[in-house]
Amino acid sequence: MAMSSILNADDIKKALDAFAVADSFDHKKFFEIVGLKSKSPDDVKKVFTVLDADNSGFIEEEELKFVLKGFAKDGRDLTDKETKTFLRAADKDGDGKIGVDEFAALVKE
Repeated sequence: MAMSSILNADDIKKALDAFAVADSFDHKKFFEIVGLKSKSPDDVKKVFTVLDADNSGFIEEEELKFVLKGFAKDGRDLTDKETKTFLRAADKDGDGKIGVDEFAALVKE
């Protein structure tokens, strides 16, 4: 499933452009700009499924690094610092990965 079938392509571009500079990524602002905060829980789960590249049911740190590419092929990689900050914000149970419920909670923050 393509991200553009869930979210507006113009919003995706705006969100990626807003955080094009390394170490500028802010997940709260990104989710807001991309329009994910206003989506239904079902759509948020669909986005999670797209980002869970290995279909493990979790977004692991390695997948998180490439999260912007999940929104568009030309999205940049997150820096190690951004990846770790994003993971810390979402990983509420401390298992080192993000489950669907953790992702949904993070989106709605």
